[in-house]
Amino acid sequence: MSNHAAAFRQVLERDPAMLRQIRRGVEKEGLRVTDSDATLSQSRHPVALGSALTHASITTDYSEALLEFITPVSESIEATEKALADLHRFTAQNLEGELLWNASMPCIVNGDAGIPIAEFGHSNVGQMKRVYRNGLSVRYGRKMQAIAGIHYNFSLPAHFWDVALEYVQSEHDATAFQTEGYLGLIRNFFSRVWLLLYLLGASPTVCASFLQGNRSHPLLPMGDDHHSYFLPYATSLRMGDLGYTSNAQGGMDVCYNDLNQYITTLRKAILTPHAPYRAFQKMDNGERAQLNNSLLQIENEFYSPIRPKRVTRSGEPPVVALARSGIEYVEVRCVDINPFTPHGIDADTMRLIDLFLIACLIDDSPLCDEEGQRRNRENLQRVVSHGRDPALTLLSHSGEEVTLAELATPILDRMTEIASWFDGDSKDRIYEDVVRDTRQRVSDPSKTLSARMLKEMDASGLSFWQLANRYSRQWHAEHLATPIEPSALAQLADEAASSVVRQQQLESQESLSFEDYLAQFYAQYRSQA
Repeated sequence: MSNHAAAFRQVLERDPAMLRQIRRGVEKEGLRVTDSDATLSQSRHPVALGSALTHASITTDYSEALLEFITPVSESIEATEKALADLHRFTAQNLEGELLWNASMPCIVNGDAGIPIAEFGHSNVGQMKRVYRNGLSVRYGRKMQAIAGIHYNFSLPAHFWDVALEYVQSEHDATAFQTEGYLGLIRNFFSRVWLLLYLLGASPTVCASFLQGNRSHPLLPMGDDHHSYFLPYATSLRMGDLGYTSNAQGGMDVCYNDLNQYITTLRKAILTPHAPYRAFQKMDNGERAQLNNSLLQIENEFYSPIRPKRVTRSGEPPVVALARSGIEYVEVRCVDINPFTPHGIDADTMRLIDLFLIACLIDDSPLCDEEGQRRNRENLQRVVSHGRDPALTLLSHSGEEVTLAELATPILDRMTEIASWFDGDSKDRIYEDVVRDTRQRVSDPSKTLSARMLKEMDASGLSFWQLANRYSRQWHAEHLATPIEPSALAQLADEAASSVVRQQQLESQESLSFEDYLAQFYAQYRSQA
């Protein structure tokens, strides 16, 4: 191990109480669909949910129909799970003739025209959000943007970095040292993300409507009615070529060896015109088609299974915030919605991700190079399409073909060690149980979420739409039947009402034109040059 990785391990091994101070938050997306036939909602964001622009916990992502729940940052998994449950229950109570689709892949999609782009009002920040989504529409199509997922935000306590810095001989200050530690975690994450996709992938099949107009896909029809398409050993089609991909971004050489290099690469992509995008001027309704004609409109357009993050100031671009004060936390973006749980993610999944990320932190993290990045991409794609194939092999660090179980073993061994730190002297071996279950899924692919989905479809004769609809209805009924604590209910109702007032105030106080607002926003990128 490198000196830093060794120090990280020593700190946590000697003071595992720090693990109880990990801060986490969940951002969970979910499509609103009609209660009658589970078609994508065409209605506006429900008034009772407040303003999608200014609400702290309930907003929309790409589509007006794509809700996003944001839990407060917390050191407690139980508190995070409760917050997510309250958001689901409050929303369910305020949907009229609709329910939440509890799966990553959309269904009964009537082409791009049937996917309404989110609206955020006429403030400058609201217009910017709208035009950015217009840009995603013209560049990639709307169906890709209607896919839902879960983002998991993770950070270690500040005290951890202070103590670890005392263990090493480093010329960095505390901020740079923390940034360096997170970059090491991210590099290891990229070399291991295939394991998370195998374990948490729950999108091995899609609705036929999602493939409409796509004649080059490799998927096979499932059943005689051709309502569903799949790959027999797929895990997470959401993370493959059918999901969050961009051929235009394929040439971006994004590296995580150095934060400045990462910032420079994204800043250049945001400021440099991309010829194929120059043709996008206006939408059919006359709206502006994109924020700019560069390869990226803003950082969020760069697709990645993990991102380095820092909370931004008002109107501040993410890379400017990173340049200002370094990495504050990481955002894991490759988690599928689990249709078999009421909120799409459960406590044990959060524990699994925590164990995985700590293992990425305390293991030696070689600097990325072209060959390593190629290997990482290849392993990810193999697991996306063929992760449960008994004959599957992956590329080891030395480039050899090895089995998935063989490549996973040292990662699982490290996670087992970390689990013992989490559990400590407790009689309940909660984290060790998580790793034990994980090992079983690695040794027996039939225990994975993706295998369960295909098995239930096959046994019941249900299409993907029918299976996802059945579970979505089951959880919707549970949300409605489970009361929210009065204090939590009052807080959510108050936030919905006050968010509307905040949006109105924002709109009434605008002084800049939208063009001037954008010019000031993009000037922040140029000031870093």
